Amino acid sequence: MENVLKQRLVCVAVMDDPEDAVPLAQALMAGGLNTIEVTFRTEAAAEAIRRIRRDAPTMTVGAGTVLTPYQAAQAAQAGAQFLVAPGLDEPVLATALARNLPYIPGVMTPTDIVRALNLKCRLLKFFPAEASGGVAMLKALIAPFAHTDVHFVPTGGITAATLPAYLALAQVAAVGGSWMAERGLVTQHAWAKITALAAEAVREMLKAKG
Repeated sequence: MENVLKQRLVCVAVMDDPEDAVPLAQALMAGGLNTIEVTFRTEAAAEAIRRIRRDAPTMTVGAGTVLTPYQAAQAAQAGAQFLVAPGLDEPVLATALARNLPYIPGVMTPTDIVRALNLKCRLLKFFPAEASGGVAMLKALIAPFAHTDVHFVPTGGITAATLPAYLALAQVAAVGGSWMAERGLVTQHAWAKITALAAEAVREMLKAKG
């Protein structure tokens, strides 16, 4: 997770064809972005993770939309370095712990956060970020937990325009987004466009770091 927290950016990608995995990773890295979350929304996910780990080893690769222990095990076997989920599932958490994999569960309410903290989860995905109220909602959620060591990875509907406001929050460890490599761009093999979008996001991240 050190690479994720250092860069503070995660490209969330859906891939329909594992053949696109390595070219996508290379396009992102050409733009300066070295962390990708491959979502388990398609059957290509595990093989895509496996190929990136094998052929683009400097890329940090996580598995997203991990809903079941079986998917968590698949991701681990493919070489995923962290797991992300839209919600918090204790059997998935147990599988992640057994595999010694960082697990970032999704939260949206104070009750979700309390439950996560009780299970010793300290890095949480705020999802769906924009649909849930965006930066204003996240600020309101942070307030009651400011004395804890909880941090967030907002994801869902974030764009290059809204990225800086999230990065400005001290409790935001990283931001996840699909705008850098939307599904259509991947299927069209628009690698140059993806590189440009990744570079733009990295520039915004560097500005936020000051």
